[in-house]
Amino acid sequence: MESRQQFTPGARVEGLAPLTAASRHRLQKVFEHGQRCAEKNDFDYANQLFAQCVVEDPSSLLYLQNFFANLQKKYGDKKKGAKLSGLKIKSLRSALTKAANKGKWEPAMQAGCAALALNPWDISTLLAISQTYDELRIDECQLFTLRWAMGVDVKDAAVNRQAALALQRMGQFDQAIACWQRVAKAKPQDEEARQAISRLSVEQTIQQGGYNSDSLGAGDASNTEAKVSVAQFSKSAQENEGGDESQTPEERWKAAILADPTNIDSYLYLADICIHETRYSDAEYVLTRASEVAGGGDLRIRERLEDVLMRRAAQQLAVAEQRVLQDPTEENEQLAVKIRNQVNQVELEIYAAKSDRDPNNSHQKQELGIRFKRAGKYKEAITALQSARDDSKQRGQVLVELGECFQRIEQYKLALTNYEQAVEACSDPDSETRRLAQYRAGVLATGMKEFDRAERHLTELAGLDYGYRDVADRLDKLGELRDSG
Repeated sequence: MESRQQFTPGARVEGLAPLTAASRHRLQKVFEHGQRCAEKNDFDYANQLFAQCVVEDPSSLLYLQNFFANLQKKYGDKKKGAKLSGLKIKSLRSALTKAANKGKWEPAMQAGCAALALNPWDISTLLAISQTYDELRIDECQLFTLRWAMGVDVKDAAVNRQAALALQRMGQFDQAIACWQRVAKAKPQDEEARQAISRLSVEQTIQQGGYNSDSLGAGDASNTEAKVSVAQFSKSAQENEGGDESQTPEERWKAAILADPTNIDSYLYLADICIHETRYSDAEYVLTRASEVAGGGDLRIRERLEDVLMRRAAQQLAVAEQRVLQDPTEENEQLAVKIRNQVNQVELEIYAAKSDRDPNNSHQKQELGIRFKRAGKYKEAITALQSARDDSKQRGQVLVELGECFQRIEQYKLALTNYEQAVEACSDPDSETRRLAQYRAGVLATGMKEFDRAERHLTELAGLDYGYRDVADRLDKLGELRDSG
């Protein structure tokens, strides 16, 4: 295979100008005309129209998908393009690379579309276009192009390397690891692949203490079914009718599903194996299949799937945070922040669904309120947290969260009231929640010029723990404020 051209490092320049509403409307008309041509099997004219859409709006995944689908129909999905097109493709690909290196994105995309029109399965062209999308940070189109290239040769080392780097940049670490593993298999001596697998390995992250138990939902009783030992899986699988003792538990449950695709329990056991081995993508796939078989109404499947989605999100965050520790670049830090926000959004949606199913569950309301608060949706957080404050076991913590939300929306009197109620709710003077509530109350009361209340809280806190945060300095400042007043 010919050597593949690479873009010059650091060649990224300013990106695309946004399309005007008029341009979008015009392209939509061109696209619809292309669809009609494709339906009539006028593939060449359809290609011209779809290519125009892709060139002028490369950020549209819909345009790109239809561009490829039309060529696929034209060539009969034989993964072979036009005859004797090799030299022409090579010159077009060279034009693509040169234009992209100069930041001339429209000529680059024109050359790329022209090359693909001759052979939409040419891996070198696909990689060059994928790199163009990478330069422009058009993630969905880049991943689509790379998946198309994998459809040509899933074992290709260059395709998997570029896919791994893209997925890694986007925070999809489990899929990135799978791509790096294929690179390592194709090139056993590849040092980059070996280091990437090691760096991104979830097992390594766990050993280094990268997981956040709160993010994993460790305290949620609904997750307990997923924590079954491998020995239990094995025993259950052996007891399954027709089980073969020479097979692994996973193989037995896969065989059981093939034998009876309607038995939901088989899917659940198989998903539990995947969860136990932290293979959350596999577990998600199995549970999605189970939900389709069950018609979407099985609560066991839904709760397992929710658990898997939260664990998978937390897994990605753990790896992102570990990368920041190992390589604290601005890009890695920004990615960690992005994934942390994504994790919170996943958890927010799941706890909202849980709360809808069980509106009297104060624990779910508290968790939902905390996620709303993290998302900066303080009014929604207050509503959820107020529904959870009557539970005596968590009342102190909920009241602190409420106080912080009220403080964020500048309802200072309500915030101070909740902090003081939190102090009263925590009977244990050594409770961290009580100390935090008392600290917050003292600081806020100082800002409100409620000096007597501030002194009472800060003095009591200092008597319990004089080294707590900056309580000593705040007491000194409070004295100065009284004197100046």
